[in-house]
Amino acid sequence: MTARRGPVAMVWPGVGGRHRAVAVDPPEPAPGEALVEVELATVCGSDLHTVSGRRPGPAPGVLGHETVGRVVSLGSGPAPCDVRGRTIAAGDRVAVGIYAACGECPRCRRGLPQKCERLFKYGHAALAEAGPLSGGYASHVLVRAGTPLAVVPEDLPGALAAPLGCATATAVAAVSAGGAGARDVTVCGAGLLGLLATAILAGRGAAVTVVDPDPGRRATALLMGARDAVDPAAQTPPADLYIELSGAPAAARDAVARTATGGTIVLAGTVSPGAPLDWEAQDLVRGLLTVRGVHNYTPAHLAEAAAWTESAAARLPAGALLGAVHPLDDLDAALADAARSAAVRVGVVPGA
Repeated sequence: MTARRGPVAMVWPGVGGRHRAVAVDPPEPAPGEALVEVELATVCGSDLHTVSGRRPGPAPGVLGHETVGRVVSLGSGPAPCDVRGRTIAAGDRVAVGIYAACGECPRCRRGLPQKCERLFKYGHAALAEAGPLSGGYASHVLVRAGTPLAVVPEDLPGALAAPLGCATATAVAAVSAGGAGARDVTVCGAGLLGLLATAILAGRGAAVTVVDPDPGRRATALLMGARDAVDPAAQTPPADLYIELSGAPAAARDAVARTATGGTIVLAGTVSPGAPLDWEAQDLVRGLLTVRGVHNYTPAHLAEAAAWTESAAARLPAGALLGAVHPLDDLDAALADAARSAAVRVGVVPGA
């Protein structure tokens, strides 16, 4: 019988370098921690920005932060609970949140754990400080205490389960920031964030117009429930709610013009420098506009994301959201595929 391999992590050396596989001794989780064997990791756009040099990232390090897997072992002491209050046990299938928070600092006490003063983010940490099992591009992830986890059912497609701890929970946070009752919504960007936000809003009865330059993405937006999907050059009526999820500077600058009097603007996609806004204060004052910024999410958003995904899974075109799935040891090919592919997400699977 072949002996089972120990954990393996793919270490990113920096811009222009190729990933290398590093064997890891199986760790013993500390109290509050969990060792999770990765089932599927999906390639997020922020990983592509990191490997291309468009976004700073500590190198060497292990990237990847959209992960679903199975709990192998837990640290001693009381078993942790997931975001819906379920006690976690070995064997559970879980979606791993993007961060770990201390729960004690002023920001955590204010209900902003995603901005914890001692925040740890999976796939965004230096190897020397975080260790090799700190990102999703590995066979296992050592989940730290203070990480939001969502136990998910066995029949939930991996294409929907893996992004729960990043894209889906963030989409929920963006929609929540827009408030309730918006009848007409413009969603700018038909990447995974925008597509999921569209499906959530359409399921609540909103008429959603999606703005994206890619015809294929616009077609997928219609599958997700959008009333209309248009090119950014198209003139659209001002909406009650405008959610910017593309990261395009022009989309943030267009927000006021695309939002109706008394409406709400949610900016969640523009997380990089280089997008100065040219709004005037009177635009907001006279327009009675509310502007909200959203970055990542709280555990409550992940809980809502998991519940919504499970309830909507039968209606969502999971096959349209996940393209090719690559073996972990071919990670560079997976990243190259994601950079050039029309697929919304590309997958990475250990042992494939």
